Amino acid sequence: MSNRDTANVLWFDELHREDVNLVGGKSSSLGEMTSSMKVPVPYGFATTARAYRYFMQETGVNDQVNALLEGIKDYEDSDELHTTCEKIRNLIVSAKMPDDLAQNIKQAYADLAKKMDQKDPFVAIRSSATAEDLPNASFAGQQESYLNIKGAADVVNRVQECYSSLFTDRATYYRHKQHFPHEKVALSAAVQMMVFSKASGIMFSVNVANGDDSKIVIDTIRGLGEYIVLGKVTPNHFVIDKDSMKIVERSVVKQTIQLAREATGGTKEIAVPEAEQDQQVLTDDQVIELAGYVKAIEKHYGCYMDMEFALDTNTNRLWIVQARPETVWSQRNKDKQGHSTAGDDSVVQEADAKIAVRGLSASPGVASGVVHVIDNPEDIDQFKKGEVLVTLMTSPDWVPAMKKAAAIVTNNGGMTCHAAIVSREMQIPCIVGTKSKGTAATDTFKTGDVVTVDATNGIVYEGKVASLLKKNEPAQAAGGQVVAAETFAPTATRVMMNLGDPDLAEKYSTLPADGIGLMREEFLWTTFIHEHPLYLIEQGHPEKVVNMLADGISKVARAMAPRPMVLRLSDFKSSEYRNLKGGEKYEPHEPADLLGWRGASRYYDPKYVEAFKLELAAVKKVRNEFGLKNLNVMIPFVRTVDEARKVTDIMAHEGLVRNADFKVYMMAEIPSNIILADKFNEFVDGYSIGSNDLAMLILGCDRNNDTVARLFDERNLAVKRAIKHLIKAAHKDGKTVSICGQAPSEYPEFTNFLIQCGIDYVSVNPDMVKQTKRNVAHFEQRILLDKATGRGLQDPTDYDWE
Repeated sequence: MSNRDTANVLWFDELHREDVNLVGGKSSSLGEMTSSMKVPVPYGFATTARAYRYFMQETGVNDQVNALLEGIKDYEDSDELHTTCEKIRNLIVSAKMPDDLAQNIKQAYADLAKKMDQKDPFVAIRSSATAEDLPNASFAGQQESYLNIKGAADVVNRVQECYSSLFTDRATYYRHKQHFPHEKVALSAAVQMMVFSKASGIMFSVNVANGDDSKIVIDTIRGLGEYIVLGKVTPNHFVIDKDSMKIVERSVVKQTIQLAREATGGTKEIAVPEAEQDQQVLTDDQVIELAGYVKAIEKHYGCYMDMEFALDTNTNRLWIVQARPETVWSQRNKDKQGHSTAGDDSVVQEADAKIAVRGLSASPGVASGVVHVIDNPEDIDQFKKGEVLVTLMTSPDWVPAMKKAAAIVTNNGGMTCHAAIVSREMQIPCIVGTKSKGTAATDTFKTGDVVTVDATNGIVYEGKVASLLKKNEPAQAAGGQVVAAETFAPTATRVMMNLGDPDLAEKYSTLPADGIGLMREEFLWTTFIHEHPLYLIEQGHPEKVVNMLADGISKVARAMAPRPMVLRLSDFKSSEYRNLKGGEKYEPHEPADLLGWRGASRYYDPKYVEAFKLELAAVKKVRNEFGLKNLNVMIPFVRTVDEARKVTDIMAHEGLVRNADFKVYMMAEIPSNIILADKFNEFVDGYSIGSNDLAMLILGCDRNNDTVARLFDERNLAVKRAIKHLIKAAHKDGKTVSICGQAPSEYPEFTNFLIQCGIDYVSVNPDMVKQTKRNVAHFEQRILLDKATGRGLQDPTDYDWE
């Protein structure tokens, strides 16, 4: 065993990036830049994983920790988990560190003082976790860091506190859920010279808002970097072109507060001098200097990088204080590389084609490809472009895989299930509910089978039926042939469009829609962001949420302008949030999360409100910075009038106040929304009926449960009476009403009913915009004709409940 393997302390210039097992990711990266690169890194040393294990063994704490962990009966019981973890942390902090280990740390601190020619220098101490034989373990943001520490004794104490931070409630719960034995996990403490920051920030070697790797992004604030991590200060934002090394985009935002170090140790919040509040934090030369370091670090590591920097008050020198691989766009670009096509050896003639399964035609079209059966959502990353997705059922976190699919086939679900709605919007052939037709697709196919999916007729054939694919190809107009342009009569009832994927906005912007009646924010989370907002806040990257949301939303707003668009704020259920990276740590396990912690109830909850504020910041950025004033918002799943008040109060406090230029709408999808519409009117500008959820809750029928799905019907008289009452109550106070559910697309007669009731907007999926536009014009003309002649058909149904 080498000296490095038995050492308690190693200097940065002795470390390399492959030393993760010795000192964890953070310390090994600092060592790599110090020993192998010419970028400025504050010098220091790292205590080793061996030192941590030695401390735990020699003090006897290890056995006590094991006993306490084994005593936890239910990790989902937050009180029990908190009590146990607090006991463990107290055990570690109160234990006496072995004299030889304490002396090693004190001596290293003394040697650092000599090397830096300073007496008792101020240092920063950052936790760097590692897991033996668990290369895929990730502990980012779970352990503590300490700034502005001075004196050997205090350094030893803080290292011991870093050790204890391995057992925060969050970190302990995470390891349990990931099945990581706690004995496999160890902690290194990186002790490096403190930079007396007059400015600090975060840098990426890829534009994290849109994945453009020809650009560098730098965000910076005044003072210490913690306030950019916490999202308390909006940073100056710079985008630099890698080739020209010129700043191509900048946003300088007023900064009124900063976190500063105290001369005797510790930190405090102070006001930024008024004359500096509107000034650019870094000079252009400093921004370009940082961009140079970013390029060098990315080239050295060979991947997209996420870095942190600080500008020293005394020397005006820039320092790199952390560097780690960027994960989101690295993974997305890796996904793009794989693709799959079916070979011609599987081609069969139409007459010889054998039907494998039948189902409901959810999204028309024909496609052929190699089957990829996915039973477990954790395997989504293995799905390749051009494959046929075969699964039980999809949910919002499946969207990235669905976008790559040639076709989609599911065992379960009906015409209003997630797979059906999303595939229609993305115009991907889709068949759902094969089990209800007698044969489950996942029992019939195995990964690697070649099939042809005729989603127009709800049939999946074995092999590649080339003649069917040829029939599906769009006919080309003969050369020189004049094609008549489509025309659509103007209508009093506006026809809007539902959209989730911003990449489709430009394609659909030419449709005769009067605007976007529903943009689903959830698509942006599952397709672009992938990470839980609270996880990103704790990791120190709330700007990822704001920038990526703003980028996606602005694509739609820009494509549709000046036509209005309505963004529905996030409406994930806890199980769907849990599937985002890091979500396991923040989400409760709810037996019926459809009726659980979702929509408005999250927004004002102290556990989630900071994440909600990031959504609002993105909306403000699109409206104020990008100048796209056609953006309005909608609040989903509002159970009570008090919830409407609380949420709109938060929005107003964050600078989003209802006015003639900015509308706040509410989803009408709960019976209380209908019954108390006269009370909700005070807090919103209008409603959008979510007919799927509304029908489900009025009828007490789970539309995704095959056993009772036959009872689900949005045309039920109870649902119609509710809708008519809402329109009447809303119009009484000058509020508008729209509908964004599936019913108008599926049932033209339902659209007629809505128009008869006086609905203001009908919002449908892109594939139904043209047909609905024609239907609405027809129904409105029929009303005028019936009124003029007095001879129209009479509907004997009584739709009033009063």
